[in-house]
Amino acid sequence: MIKNSWQLSLISALLFFVGWPTSGHPIFLFFIFIPLFFIEEKINSDNKRYKALRVWGFSYLTFLLWNLTTTWWLINASLSGMLIANIFNSLFFSILFLSYHWSKKRLPNKGAYAFLASIWISFEKLHLNWDISWPWLNLGNGFSEHIYWIQWYEYTGVFGGSLWIIIVNIGLYEVLKTLKGKYSLKNIFRQSFKWILAIAFPILISLIIYINIDVSKDKIKILSLQPNIDPYEEKYLYSNIQFLEKLIEQIKNFKDENIDYIIVPETYFSNGFGERLDNFELSDLNTKIKKSLKGFEKTQLITGIQFFNTYSDINHTKTSNKIRNNLWADFYNSAIALSINRNTAFYHKSKLVVGVETLPYSDLLMPIFGKYMIDLGGTVSNRVVQKNRSIFSHPYKNIKAAPVICYESIYGEFNTEYIRLGADFFAVISNDAWWGNTPGHEQLISITRLRAIENRRSIARSANTGISALINEKGEYIKTIPYGSKGVIQGEITIVKSITFYTKYGDFIARICILTLILYFLIAISGRYKNFK
Repeated sequence: MIKNSWQLSLISALLFFVGWPTSGHPIFLFFIFIPLFFIEEKINSDNKRYKALRVWGFSYLTFLLWNLTTTWWLINASLSGMLIANIFNSLFFSILFLSYHWSKKRLPNKGAYAFLASIWISFEKLHLNWDISWPWLNLGNGFSEHIYWIQWYEYTGVFGGSLWIIIVNIGLYEVLKTLKGKYSLKNIFRQSFKWILAIAFPILISLIIYINIDVSKDKIKILSLQPNIDPYEEKYLYSNIQFLEKLIEQIKNFKDENIDYIIVPETYFSNGFGERLDNFELSDLNTKIKKSLKGFEKTQLITGIQFFNTYSDINHTKTSNKIRNNLWADFYNSAIALSINRNTAFYHKSKLVVGVETLPYSDLLMPIFGKYMIDLGGTVSNRVVQKNRSIFSHPYKNIKAAPVICYESIYGEFNTEYIRLGADFFAVISNDAWWGNTPGHEQLISITRLRAIENRRSIARSANTGISALINEKGEYIKTIPYGSKGVIQGEITIVKSITFYTKYGDFIARICILTLILYFLIAISGRYKNFK
């Protein structure tokens, strides 16, 4: 058995890396914490000083390497952004593990394990909601490429996967710890059998759920566009009217085919400041888009667009950005739904990318940094959010679409709000070109598939470039367009009206873990079990 803490830290980091999508295999995720547990036990039992510092240092090394090897692609947008995201995310994870080390001194062994599981999942829940939200590496996302293992996410959501990983890691560590050098394959298998079942049984349940899903026969016809426009240079060479002409060119061969929806990527219309929000219904672009839908009389077009409103020094809003003296502007990353002879419907992106679209804790930091923000790639300016979800009702059919904009698709409970409002499918619009042809765009669509399973809703995804796709309610790809290709997907997706357990109750596992964390934390600080052996 390896005893060197440096080697164990590196092995743990390697297990995180080879277990993570999209190039890894999730079987390794059931072993990721075991080397760290051995490090903590070794440090806890030696006679050296600075135990807490050493536990933190080795765990920080593991988590930093995990972050760097799985989200290094942020460098394609910004070197500083990549470093800040990885350094701080690793710090948060290492503090969680350090908290486990602290709890072992004040709780029974099982209590310390419960403390670790509850604090880890509680943090994952926090990471979905606070101003510096970056839930990309929440553990339950690690199964996104193996959807046949986790069809039960329709009951638990992603947190069910996180809890699964943590529990099995704890169980296997306890087995290895009690073997005491007897590491024969037969002995390991015999002692680990119940934990092998703990891996296999949820997979079996998932397969049973999968084969018993009733596939809806109610279908709609979709066109999903992938324009493949370079967001760094080509994007700024054309006006919004010229982009409309390009859109018309892509869809002209599909007229009179009874298409229900045309889905166009995030910020497709974003030339200059974008379009003025206050009077968009009367704008030239809005009029021309609706005229261009001749031949698509029964179609709803959903597209991304950037809006703005302007203000003076006297009446500018809290969210506005200073452009120059006496000129301020609010910016919106939005989706709109348009049909011939119908008013335009609007949705403004609610989950913003930290540093690119929002300055975290702006009330505290804005007086220090002013309008400047961390550059994580893209257009660096503060954006206005829409506090509540809204859905787009089809003008001619009893169908409702959930407009989901890019980064929003990695948020589980957030997306259930669309379904509770009556959405029948997810219309996901994205622009993944900022990161280049890296694992970034692959991971994003992979995590997006989990929303289909959680809510049993199909997904129509349109990316500027990345992977545009139609995905069924089981999370399976129906049709795709690969990265770097220009094209249009024509296909059908199913419409489902039923509500899943997860859609109804959301992140109940995380809420239970928060209550458990509070309970064990209070017991720990009380010192009741401080001398427990």
